[in-house]
Amino acid sequence: MTAATAVAGVTGVLVFQALPGDAGTRDTAEGKAGPVRAQARTAELTSEDGGRGASLARRETAPFSMVGVTWTDPAARATATVEVRTRAAGSGKWSPWLRLDGDSGQGEQGAARGGTEPAWVGPSDSVEARVRSGAGTAAGLPAGLRLDMVDPGTASVTSMDPASFTVDGDEEPPSSGTTPLPGEAPPTADPSEQASEEPPGPGTPQETADGTPGSSPSAEVPPSDAPSADTPTPSAPDTSAPVPTGTAPTASVPPDLPSTVPQPPVTSRAAWGADESISPEEPGYLPDGKVKAVVVHHTAESNTYTCAQAPAVVRGIYAYHVEQLGWKDIGYNFLVDKCGTVYEGRKGGIGRPVQGAHAYGFNAETAGIAVLGTYTDTAPAQAAMTSVARVAAWKLGQYGVDPAGTTTLTAGDNGRSFTGRTWAKGAKLSFPTVHGHRDGYNTQCPGDAFHNQLPALRTLAAGPVTGLALTSLTGATKSGTAYYTKSTVTVNWSSKTPGSLIRQYEVLVDGAAAAKTAGTASTARVTLTPGSHQISVRAVHQSGRTATTTATTVIADTTAPAFTTKPNLTLRTGVVNTTAVPLTLGWKATDKTALKDVLLTAPLAKTYGPTTTSAAHTAKSGASTTWNMTARDQAGNTAAASVAGRPTILQETAATRSGTWTTKSSTNYLGGKSYASSSKNAALTWTFTGRSAAWVVSRAATSGQAHVYVDGVKATTVDLKSATTTYRHAIWTKSWATSAKHTVKIVVVGTAGRPTITTDGLVYLP
Repeated sequence: MTAATAVAGVTGVLVFQALPGDAGTRDTAEGKAGPVRAQARTAELTSEDGGRGASLARRETAPFSMVGVTWTDPAARATATVEVRTRAAGSGKWSPWLRLDGDSGQGEQGAARGGTEPAWVGPSDSVEARVRSGAGTAAGLPAGLRLDMVDPGTASVTSMDPASFTVDGDEEPPSSGTTPLPGEAPPTADPSEQASEEPPGPGTPQETADGTPGSSPSAEVPPSDAPSADTPTPSAPDTSAPVPTGTAPTASVPPDLPSTVPQPPVTSRAAWGADESISPEEPGYLPDGKVKAVVVHHTAESNTYTCAQAPAVVRGIYAYHVEQLGWKDIGYNFLVDKCGTVYEGRKGGIGRPVQGAHAYGFNAETAGIAVLGTYTDTAPAQAAMTSVARVAAWKLGQYGVDPAGTTTLTAGDNGRSFTGRTWAKGAKLSFPTVHGHRDGYNTQCPGDAFHNQLPALRTLAAGPVTGLALTSLTGATKSGTAYYTKSTVTVNWSSKTPGSLIRQYEVLVDGAAAAKTAGTASTARVTLTPGSHQISVRAVHQSGRTATTTATTVIADTTAPAFTTKPNLTLRTGVVNTTAVPLTLGWKATDKTALKDVLLTAPLAKTYGPTTTSAAHTAKSGASTTWNMTARDQAGNTAAASVAGRPTILQETAATRSGTWTTKSSTNYLGGKSYASSSKNAALTWTFTGRSAAWVVSRAATSGQAHVYVDGVKATTVDLKSATTTYRHAIWTKSWATSAKHTVKIVVVGTAGRPTITTDGLVYLP
């Protein structure tokens, strides 16, 4: 298949295998990147410890980026610890020892060699390897151990055209003698004369026509003159081989079926630089033409690659599978990098049931998706998980298979799972329709961390949307358990399911869809009619399954609140200053739906709750002050009202006197003076036009009592006695509904032992 040149080394033999064509990129006539030529190098491992170990001493090599360890018998399994380490080109830094999965476990018929999973190590120029038999293993290591190093080549493969396998029905199939298309096998005069897959080497489990492994190795031992497993040998003609790519479809090529879910973007083989000349065989298809399950893998054994390097990783796996292991093509149907880019794997048409080589014994009924990297301790990134879910859902959706369900697969050979489950050939086994490679084969793949995420992966693929929650309502105010708005609200939500897996969101108003958005959206506006409504968000997964949030009550209200009691001012008790006369601001506001608050906006800013109807304030005497208020409901409707007032001080000298009064002077008194009297029945009378009045006095422990008359009628008797001496104290107040002319008269009682009262005037509101 390739040219080989032997180069002597310190330990073993280093063989350089140049894959067909020139290394690098070949540009097509359209200027796009063409196939990228890879190069492979091999080095034999030296046996040690009586065959229980082998190694390759540290050595420099030509550049490579991917390594694997292979052996002669493709049916043998290396029950051993296989490790390599490499030196980074440029920096010269050696990597830690990297452990390789000891068995690819894919089951490709016609394989030339067995081998580990390949490992991406990045551009490297030196290598070392060691293999040790597992503890308690009776059998030795497989024969013919060698290290395979692949340089996948470099290219600018940025074209991301969707992948497809085209059979052009507008052209006649090529006849005998027609020049084959690039990558195709030459046509023959009779389709029955086309070459089929290479036969397996000695002891290889060979799959039957239905895609399952055939008889046991002992029944398939070739004659002594049969070629070795490393030597390609023609096989018997295969009259059922499907038509090559680019020819007209025949009955052997299954249809490209529609799916119940959208197809995700897939990078075609041409876009990642597949060199089709190294795998000229026609694709094969599942015997029953139906994918019953998807098997999830990890590969490349390293997460250190960059997303820009991912196409090279895919090319490296392709070259390793085909050139080093002797497979007909890359084993997986799809590959996904850690950034979520999906790559077409085995050719034959991504929309068709192409039979891959990824799950020994179950290739005939499954499709394989491999995530580039190793996920033993760390799960794949969300982007990769999302893409795997999308591919799995789309592929299974072509055949009406539920990604969250189970299926029955027929074992193509005896087998054992990673957890010790065993079965015989022909057994009917139940598997989740999306399961890990380890569930059907004794391998760590897809790694512990990834395998633990498979339930979440199935939910991503099958739905419904998880973690759906209505997070907020913009344009609405929440009070208690309900929201209030005038009419239009913006509904905001979140979910854990990526938008690429969601068909649409619907905002439900009273159970009916009032707005619909794309699955990538997280907000929508709805307009409500007046009244109470129930709003929820429904997410429609691409599978059609739905999830709905708990309904939230939203009340639409366009009616403004009202001041049922207009703002008003009254004088109150307290210490009086010319700049701060104590008064009470009163009001009452209501709303038909829900009053939110009442705002005082002038002469100062205050906010009062919906049940508050009064507040204590002060105002400057002799100056008119306007008090502006706004009532606001929960929906945002408002109503405004105001009241103006000018507190006026009537000094004691403005009163009409009777009896004996003495003038007292002090800066503590209003205006610096006051009147005092201890004469029983001595009186002062103030006359004013107003709607609220307050009598201002000085108080002490020796202060006496006074009668208060309003408009000639005795209103009360006030005791001025106080344990604490106070001045300018408004001790008594009286208010009326409207402003009118009134008289307030105080009369000294002449209280025994403390007959004296001291008055400092009267304050009123006009």
